[in-house]
Amino acid sequence: MNAEKTIPLVVGVAGHRAIREQDRPALAKAVKAELEKLRALCPHSPLVMLNSLAEGCDLLCADAAEELNIPLIAALPRERTDYERDFSEDSLARFAHHCDRAGQVFVVPDTEPVPVGGVSRAYQFRQAGIYIAAHCHVLLALWDGAPGRHGCGTAEAVDFALNGICDPASGVCPRSGSNEAVIHVYTPREEQSGKAAGAVEVLGNRAAVRDILRKTDDYNLNVSGVSSEGGSRLPSGHGGDPILKRTEAISRAAGKLSRQYAGRYRRVLALLAVASALLTFAFLMYDEAQAIWMILVCGGMLLAAWGCRRYAVRSDCHRRYIEYRALAECLRVQTYLRFAGSRIQAAELLSWTQQEETAWILDALCVLMIGSAPGEAHDIRSCWVEAQREYHRNASGRAGQKLSASDRTVRFALFLSVGLYLLGVGYELLCGGLLFRPAVAIADVELWRTVLKILMGTISAVTLFVANFYGRLSLPRRLSDHQKMERFYAKMSAELEKNGQTEALLAVLAREELTENGNWCSYQRDNKPDLSL
Repeated sequence: MNAEKTIPLVVGVAGHRAIREQDRPALAKAVKAELEKLRALCPHSPLVMLNSLAEGCDLLCADAAEELNIPLIAALPRERTDYERDFSEDSLARFAHHCDRAGQVFVVPDTEPVPVGGVSRAYQFRQAGIYIAAHCHVLLALWDGAPGRHGCGTAEAVDFALNGICDPASGVCPRSGSNEAVIHVYTPREEQSGKAAGAVEVLGNRAAVRDILRKTDDYNLNVSGVSSEGGSRLPSGHGGDPILKRTEAISRAAGKLSRQYAGRYRRVLALLAVASALLTFAFLMYDEAQAIWMILVCGGMLLAAWGCRRYAVRSDCHRRYIEYRALAECLRVQTYLRFAGSRIQAAELLSWTQQEETAWILDALCVLMIGSAPGEAHDIRSCWVEAQREYHRNASGRAGQKLSASDRTVRFALFLSVGLYLLGVGYELLCGGLLFRPAVAIADVELWRTVLKILMGTISAVTLFVANFYGRLSLPRRLSDHQKMERFYAKMSAELEKNGQTEALLAVLAREELTENGNWCSYQRDNKPDLSL
């Protein structure tokens, strides 16, 4: 599996320091069992642990991850040299070992404003707890279940994961119990007694989180067969930023995957339309022409339509087409923001509807941005604003051509329907005795009447099915969206020229793109391939 294209399943860790020595074996066993369950649940997703490596439960979990060969990311509450003063001699060696084996070691950024009294140790640990809870799929909490006492412990991290309770310096926290689970491993303190250490309880919306993990693993399975070839959207100069490299790689891969499923989805729509038209023709032949064997053709067409519908359901092509496109677009926006040197998180700009409908994409945005802040700022006018303006201009032209072609097709089919109707009226006036005695005597009047009925019914049905097929492609809406976005980027280009590249302008760019993508997803969801076509 190409790790560059996959979304890791991130397990965050929160826990207290006061472990009873007799509880260590039971706690280690419980932690390893939960990690193994997650690995079995998502076999196609690389498992990663996000850990502050504090003395006590954090180091115990890091040891368990190492035994299971699970990579580690160290998110420290403060600079390493200062943090090392917290550890005993034995724990300090373990801390250093895990820092050395970690794929990334960084100090977490502040989520909340700095208190009036300045930065304190409690404030730093609180920010670390919030950061870990905000950037993982599942929070592993080794905790006694008691409420927090200092505002910076495991209880607060759990509260943040389940309820999003914090005071962010900007925006609103997008995480809550509806998109994150907490695996509570009961961990009593020295003075406590009661139930046995290591008892496990899952908190949060388990069904919703399981769906997030399933869709994440499904993406990782499908993307394994997608080629990673393709040129970068970014100009040279973005250096070796691993986060930037990964978000762009996943964005490109998700885009390719979306196009593959879009092709399957459109083929299903076309086959359903063809099967519907043939079904109508076969039924008219059976009913009007007394071609009894056509009843078998009707059955065959119904079976073919059912097969198309079944294929659409089993391949999940409609959902994957939409959601993989949404993932690609969200990560493209995040890539441009990071390339611009901005700390803005795309996850925080998603609308509530997007957070609810595609929670697995929200989680992907959160876990893929784990790490240090961007090191350099680059100009994004050419690669983002002008490139997108050109894209929407070209896409607008293509959508306009498709819309014109669909209009011509529907008008032609409608013209045939009207023409056949007029032909039928003329036939009945001249040969069928509609208003007066037939002016033209022909043999087999009923035969030709039957032929006209079959042709009129079939062409009318084809007109309806073609119109429905093109209607599900939402061509007028797509054309309108591309035209609006072209004008938007023209406006943003002028703003860049006037005011330069500011955080406010970057936020407007990102929010508008994410909103437009959310709108596209919304109306595309209504176009499921089904037998009503």
